[in-house]
Amino acid sequence: MITREQIHELAEFEDQSAFALSFYFQPTPPRNKAHKEESILTKDLAREAMRQLESRSFETRSKSSSGSNSNSSSKDKFESARADLERIVRLSQDLRGAHPRAKAVFACSAQGFWREYDLPAHLSSTQLLVNRHFHLKPLAQLLGAFPTLGIVLVDRHRARLFDLRLGELTERMDFFHALTRRGHSFGGYDAGHAHRRVADETRQHFKFIAEFLKDALGKSNKDKGDKDKGMFDKWILGCQDIHWSQFEPQLHPYAKQKLLGRFTAEVAHVSNEEIRSHAEKIFADAQERRCQEAVRETLNQARHNARGVTGLRRVLRALELGEVQTLLVGQNYHSQAVECSGCGHLDAHLVSFCPVCGRQTREVVDVGEAILPWVIRHDIELSYIKDDPEFDKVGNIAALLRFRSEQNSNNVRSISDITPNPSISRRAKVVSRYRGLASG
Repeated sequence: MITREQIHELAEFEDQSAFALSFYFQPTPPRNKAHKEESILTKDLAREAMRQLESRSFETRSKSSSGSNSNSSSKDKFESARADLERIVRLSQDLRGAHPRAKAVFACSAQGFWREYDLPAHLSSTQLLVNRHFHLKPLAQLLGAFPTLGIVLVDRHRARLFDLRLGELTERMDFFHALTRRGHSFGGYDAGHAHRRVADETRQHFKFIAEFLKDALGKSNKDKGDKDKGMFDKWILGCQDIHWSQFEPQLHPYAKQKLLGRFTAEVAHVSNEEIRSHAEKIFADAQERRCQEAVRETLNQARHNARGVTGLRRVLRALELGEVQTLLVGQNYHSQAVECSGCGHLDAHLVSFCPVCGRQTREVVDVGEAILPWVIRHDIELSYIKDDPEFDKVGNIAALLRFRSEQNSNNVRSISDITPNPSISRRAKVVSRYRGLASG
């Protein structure tokens, strides 16, 4: 199961020779027992990737002016990338017809990098891409649709904690606080005292679970051994209404803010499938509301020239100034840009030389993919928006800002020069969100 740290590792990776391979395998129902369609598709993708590798290897050798040593290094990188492709083709043959889950592979043998991850079988298609960075958009969209959620089932003496991660429901903890047994009593002081004692024990149980939740939703601090902190970013509650009225007053305001919704359930008798079904519906409804709210707020702020910008040029500028809190991108957004080969500056104007440092630029075919590693590294909330006419009118890309700096062109810096703002709480990560990745 892929973790947040592993996603950051993928986002930080770069190979200047553009030999980084990203392979996504989506299993499909076979038309025949031979599963030839999947095998043919992967081989075709590998042949196309090989043509790209050969082209880039030739360009690298042609531009090199350092003699045979540099050419030898370029050839070695090409051969290692070829070996990666062959390994991916062999892997896909093992997967076909026998692997119910999707698969993602990120490889660059030139830098000793090979990572494999099992994923829910909800990818759009099988893909194999070659670039300087890994292709992370399918992963980002999947994480938005299947975030890490905490699910808490509670009654007056028991609580069960689950997490729902990439479609897999796992029970993590089971708390049980035995209540004091009530003896035979027919009323009077003893009966009232026993009732108050049980009520107090129940309240202490709810308070304990509420404190645990506050920590589980908080910032992880592994250096101090706080293994239970930062377990999940959002949560869903399952309980009876009568228990909710007792449990709610014990919840910390931060935990209430992170609660997506609740459903009625008996702690001891609800099945895992029922838990998953309730949680996925609650999350889908909350996600739709969140995306609609984010679009409306961003567009309204942009109209008033406040904390909102629309259009690729303004969004890129806001990213480089470190202003962006939430990035909104159309589900099928696609646009060209140029990237500086020196400082990494991205420009919506297809200029030949970088306006920041003067170095030569190179074409970026999909700017939405190009900015994704930076968005992940800086823990910016990302929402993919679909089927929204208003959002379509403004170009299918917009950003809600944390602040708006002075409109001074001298403030423009390279994305690679910007360090994460320490004031931004890492609690805000995932995955509407990965903090974030979301789908709308």
